[in-house]
Amino acid sequence: MHHQIETSNTPGNFATRFVNRENVSRTTMSSREIAELTGKRHPDVKRDIQAMAAELEEDASTFAHIYLDSMNREQTEYLLDKELTDTLLTGYSAKMRRAVIRRWTELEAKVSQPLSMPSYAEALRLYADQIEQTSVLRIENRQQATKIHSMENLFKEGMTHTQFCKGLNGVNVMQVGKFLEGRNWLFNESKSGLRFRVASYARDKYMTEHQHEVTPHGKEPFVSFTPVLLKKGAIRLYDLYLAGELPMKKTWDGLFTHDKALKGAA
Repeated sequence: MHHQIETSNTPGNFATRFVNRENVSRTTMSSREIAELTGKRHPDVKRDIQAMAAELEEDASTFAHIYLDSMNREQTEYLLDKELTDTLLTGYSAKMRRAVIRRWTELEAKVSQPLSMPSYAEALRLYADQIEQTSVLRIENRQQATKIHSMENLFKEGMTHTQFCKGLNGVNVMQVGKFLEGRNWLFNESKSGLRFRVASYARDKYMTEHQHEVTPHGKEPFVSFTPVLLKKGAIRLYDLYLAGELPMKKTWDGLFTHDKALKGAA
């Protein structure tokens, strides 16, 4: 029996994870579904399958399958045909065996049903839908590429939020600090004016601080803190700009553009 490792990028689709082969006897059931049906932990089911394979003198990797979990990490499951599934179930309780057998019966009933071929008109509609979806994906990919290129032109290490927003058409840069204070990125440590510091929510996530010592004439030296953007913070600000959420000037022309010359950047 020949098997091969397969990959899938649908982490949430495990409750009905089947792969149809040439016929019903080659249909497979995933170890994740076996775990779901039996109430066992998936790592325990995988361990059972590995022990079964060792006893049968088979290589468990020949029916391994890579999928992406909910955190987009690669994980391993096993796809078993009916014979291997039945062999695995001999060590399980009657209740567990019945749950899996019922699922196999449902699967076989579905596979045995004849496939209905679409009409010519339906086939044309499906083809047109596919072309439309492909065009939409191309547009989205092009927009994403433009956005990434814009960010590469806009962001420079060590920029403040004011300097970054000066490159965005229409943004009221004098109000951005208060806007970020309202989103818990900054807080004002001065009781009489504006002296922003990076809030704990945004620290090392969206922003950080540069500090330097200031020595006024005839006074004690003190440390001054300047909030600066991290790249992730610049990306988030740019997203907020495109979404129309940043404070804008009353004279804004309504165009979302940026100044590649970065006037005012440090």
